[in-house]
Amino acid sequence: MTDQQHRPDQDPATETSENPVNEQNRPDSAAPAEEATTAAAETAAPAPETAAPAPEQTTPAGGDGGADTAEDVSSAERDGDAAPTSTPPAVPTPAQIPTPAQIPTPAQIPTPKMMARPRPAPPAGATPPPAPAPPVVPATEPDAPAMDPVEVSAAQEFGRVAEDGTVHVRESTGERIVGQFPDVSEEEALSLYIRRYLDLKAQVELFGARLAQLTVKDIDGTLRSLTEALEEPAAVGDLDALRTRLGELKEQAKERRREISAEREQARATALAERTAIVERAEAIADTDPARMQWRAQGTQLRELLEEWKRAQKAGPRLDRPSEDALWKRFAAARSKFDRQRRQYFAELDRVHGQVKEVKERLIARAEALSHSTEWGPTTIAYRDLMAEWKAAGRASRKDDDALWARFRAAQDIFFEARNAQNAQIDAEYGENLKVKEALLEEAEALLPVKDLNATKARLRDIQDRWEEAGRVPRGDLQRVEGRMRAVEQAVRDADQHEWRRKNPRVRARAEGAAAQLEEAIAGLEKDLATAQQSGDELKIQRAQEALDARRAWLEQVQRAADDAR
Repeated sequence: MTDQQHRPDQDPATETSENPVNEQNRPDSAAPAEEATTAAAETAAPAPETAAPAPEQTTPAGGDGGADTAEDVSSAERDGDAAPTSTPPAVPTPAQIPTPAQIPTPAQIPTPKMMARPRPAPPAGATPPPAPAPPVVPATEPDAPAMDPVEVSAAQEFGRVAEDGTVHVRESTGERIVGQFPDVSEEEALSLYIRRYLDLKAQVELFGARLAQLTVKDIDGTLRSLTEALEEPAAVGDLDALRTRLGELKEQAKERRREISAEREQARATALAERTAIVERAEAIADTDPARMQWRAQGTQLRELLEEWKRAQKAGPRLDRPSEDALWKRFAAARSKFDRQRRQYFAELDRVHGQVKEVKERLIARAEALSHSTEWGPTTIAYRDLMAEWKAAGRASRKDDDALWARFRAAQDIFFEARNAQNAQIDAEYGENLKVKEALLEEAEALLPVKDLNATKARLRDIQDRWEEAGRVPRGDLQRVEGRMRAVEQAVRDADQHEWRRKNPRVRARAEGAAAQLEEAIAGLEKDLATAQQSGDELKIQRAQEALDARRAWLEQVQRAADDAR
């Protein structure tokens, strides 16, 4: 078999370099989703001694172009990746599934360019090269996979084999030579080129099935590879329909590119919103009033926002350079503003702490000067004033303030410990006085309740005189005993006041005058009630009765007050 009479003097390596259907241009090598097909083709490559046949030999007629793609199509359909078609493909039998050894390499598939290359004319006077030896066509491998008879029959309608073994394919532009396979039957001569057509068809359908999962780069590479492969392929079949199908897929690829572009734009918009939110949170922290700022906590928040920015930048889609630069400038400006305000705040705080420290050191000097005073009352008042000034001075730094307070407290403790010791000594001396006053309290409390006011007042004056003579009591008991004595004195005063009001002649005279007026009013109201009863007017009767009842109640109260005043 030869493609345009495969020449012995042609280098197989040159054929490989000029073959558009090579490993670099295969659609399955351009799409990551079809790595399995590429792996299968690479695994199935024949041994070195069979990959590049000797110049005097040609590739076997039973070539396996398209076997790896057909296997991938079956795998895609099994995995649920193949797109549904109007006519489902026939399911191959196990005998029809190709083995790796039957899959040809790209170097074994001649291309239209290789087949159409004219043989250069020999120079004038030169001896023409010898005619190539007849090709040796080995027998078809017995385990070559069988093709679908229906597809083979349909493809044969577009092919023709001349008497010399030249194979033609019919296209819309006319017939085109695709190769030569002499000394074999027409069916055998067409089989290789039909298999190549079915391989191209499988690649196109596989691209259509996996179009929704491919990236823009994969789509462009696959379309470029398939377009080149379908320009003038050495294949027999309905190439026009295959090109039309590829054109439909190109339109679908445009829609897929638009979808990918929309997805990218949406992802960029989401990423932009996320990073904008990070920047706004950082700016909100930086805009917080320094007087209300929690520097440690909010500094930690800014560091966390920086880490969140880095994660978003690493994991999310890249933004356009102007947007990312603008956001980063805002974020960096917020962090710089926070740091500047923090430095200013703590510098001012250090200055205030220094002033407070100076004020408190002066207060400590005054407190230490009073610590040995024995003028207990005035010095106690002086220390109370110093404490008020200490609180009004504010706080120094934590370390300094604690040390200053310890010194101030130590000066006070010296004075108050000395005063407490003196008071304890005095309280021990006043213990006997306390016993005397407690006995006087029992005697005074026995006067209550007051029955004979004059006698009670005389006994209370005697108790008060002895109370004063008893002297001072311990400070801890002073309020208790004084309170009990004041309660007795208040009860006697209340009884005396009540007695005075009861015997006051003015009060009695006013009560008697009011009683006389009420009695006169009651007499008049009784006459009005009798007149109303005679008239039968219920409303007048009711009003006269209510007025009479009210005057009688007032009279009763006035008479009771007059009796108390006697």
